[in-house]
Amino acid sequence: MIIIKSEREIERMREAGQLAAHALERVVSSAAPGVTTLELDALAEQHIVAAGGVPSFKGYRGFPGSICASLNGEVVHGIPGATRLEEGDVLSVDVGAILKGYHGDTATSVAIGQVDRRIRRLLEAGENALQKGIERAEPGNHLSDISWAVQSYAESLGYSVVRDYAGHGIGRDMHEDPQIPNYGPPGRGPRLRAGMVLAIEPMLNEGDYRVATADDGWTVYTADGGLSVHFEHTVAVTDEGWEILTARDA
Repeated sequence: MIIIKSEREIERMREAGQLAAHALERVVSSAAPGVTTLELDALAEQHIVAAGGVPSFKGYRGFPGSICASLNGEVVHGIPGATRLEEGDVLSVDVGAILKGYHGDTATSVAIGQVDRRIRRLLEAGENALQKGIERAEPGNHLSDISWAVQSYAESLGYSVVRDYAGHGIGRDMHEDPQIPNYGPPGRGPRLRAGMVLAIEPMLNEGDYRVATADDGWTVYTADGGLSVHFEHTVAVTDEGWEILTARDA
């Protein structure tokens, strides 16, 4: 069942979204060669807790971190640890925060130090694919219009979209209905209406879309060893169109 949020609930989700966004900004600004992903995890947790929030991910189904930190060929759910970032790495960071009973969820991928044009192009494509999906999150559109916008854009540039993981509804629970695949034909699924809140999160692979899971039970990586990027915003469908609740410049 898709839960329609009231204006009051969306205001609370806006606050949770901004907390997650600011925690993500703190992580991104601190990500540099020599820094460990565990140190970045601590920065995010400290920021969220200091604001009266709770990290959404820590302890979720046993996940040990406050952020997901995925490097290079890792797609999502990377566990923060002693790994030090190196020049030329691609780091994908996913942050969730609970505030006043509601979740905010956001992710981005960044280059560590100087990277070549190939990596810059992949990062730009991932960010643009997210925006393409968000622009379809308007009342009257079908849910799969978001999916098709992401897939068609990514594939037009020669990238693939991960099919084993999807975006999702969000609210009092981190994962609510509906699931939002990043692939599929347009014009399918429920029609969007004001009050729906969606976590839209494309994952683009440099090569094949297939993925596998590491022995830790969490870290998902590309099956062919290619690079992957992950971008996400929590988005409210409004009468006027859409609103990004996790915009980092808000």
